[in-house]
Amino acid sequence: MAVLALVTGGVFAYAEYRYHQIHKVTVHHLVPVVTSGPHANAQTILMIGSTSRCALNGQQANAFGSCTSSPDASEDDVNGVNSDVIMLLHVDPTTHRLSILSIPRDLVLENVRPGQFHKIDAALADGPSQLVAVIEQDFGIPVNHFVELNFDSFQNVVNALGGLSMYFPTPVQDNLASLDVTTAGCHYLNGFDALAVVRSRNMSYGSHLQYYDGSGDLGRIIRVHEFLRVLADAVNKRGLGNLVTDNDLLGAVAPQLTVDSTFSIDDMVSLLWNFHSVDPATAPETTLPNIEDYTDYIYEGYDYGSVVFPSYPADQRAVDSFLGWTSAPGSTVSPSSVTVSVVDGSGTYGTAATTASDDLNGLGFQATVAGDATPVGSPAETIVEYAAGHLADAERVTDSLSGIVSMTEVPSTTGGADVTVIAGTTFHVVMPGHHHATSTPSVDSSTGTLSPVSPASQALPWYDPRACPAS
Repeated sequence: MAVLALVTGGVFAYAEYRYHQIHKVTVHHLVPVVTSGPHANAQTILMIGSTSRCALNGQQANAFGSCTSSPDASEDDVNGVNSDVIMLLHVDPTTHRLSILSIPRDLVLENVRPGQFHKIDAALADGPSQLVAVIEQDFGIPVNHFVELNFDSFQNVVNALGGLSMYFPTPVQDNLASLDVTTAGCHYLNGFDALAVVRSRNMSYGSHLQYYDGSGDLGRIIRVHEFLRVLADAVNKRGLGNLVTDNDLLGAVAPQLTVDSTFSIDDMVSLLWNFHSVDPATAPETTLPNIEDYTDYIYEGYDYGSVVFPSYPADQRAVDSFLGWTSAPGSTVSPSSVTVSVVDGSGTYGTAATTASDDLNGLGFQATVAGDATPVGSPAETIVEYAAGHLADAERVTDSLSGIVSMTEVPSTTGGADVTVIAGTTFHVVMPGHHHATSTPSVDSSTGTLSPVSPASQALPWYDPRACPAS
């Protein structure tokens, strides 16, 4: 998009030609860019990598999976369309600040598909509008634009740059991703090789491939972040403004790129004008903090496999930092103005609900116990439900909780309250004197199946590929 914007100044007709090659889709729930206040003209762009194999040729289908059937029993839903990579890019022209936040694809939330609990990557099966709605309603992040790349567009970008090089500290292999690097050192990667690197989540490493990474999608996110830095450096070295390079990049990206129908050339030119001197390789790249479940997660009798849970207050702090907010919008809401119905979903038959209600009343909320709900999983998330127009109220309630907690918008709350809290098995109400910064989210560690809360920023493991040494 930056290349496309760059050429509009001198070759408008050519730019129009390339722009019309980009696929446009109608995406609902996108919010207008704010034009006043401390974050005027700041934008958040949802960028996803689709798992669709239908654009792959026959040879690559053998490596990454067929559009119609799976060549390997361990590759699930190959013929589906999920968002394998979910990233948010925030750009603030006032501060010339770029930031990236990744959302793990295995994060489980309510209403991912309309009315259904699911992994967040499944939202794309109902279209980009559903994924936008989940991100806005569950995390309070306003999304202004949508961009989707598929396997081919990713490979085409790398190939248009003439490939790139990455340093591998040790041999690595992932047969499910067609990754096979047999020697340590700096290796040239074409588009196919680069896709294998960012697709890998079952990687073995070591001089004899004797170790298994085991970090799954969470480890892959770290590798993707490092790859983006290497890619940004490769683009900088080739230089935008070189007509041959620009034409190659545009021809490689435009036919395989999908954006929301409101993302215009003018928007792209404005972004380039404000950020052309900013090195994207320096942008903070973070991941939404989470709690990993080491066992297959069973929810309402369905096996979701490996999942990760949201975690408050760490999630809210990461979102605030990503957006450059000093505090969440809900922090200005007075607790005394919010009615809360509390339902016990922990299986303790009112005990958790009564405790939560008493504690929320102690914080000034108007809270009442509203009965029991059948536990749906172990652990059971604490769900903060709110009706349309009450997101800020839900954020204020959620800001008073710690543990495995998430928000969701519902048609109506229990008892008509502003907010309903379905008390799960792993949460606390944060009482005065126990500030979020020092409190530890409560998790059921009796079985040893839940990880500690992951940090938003994580170091690259020593064995992961990275930028080649300058020498």
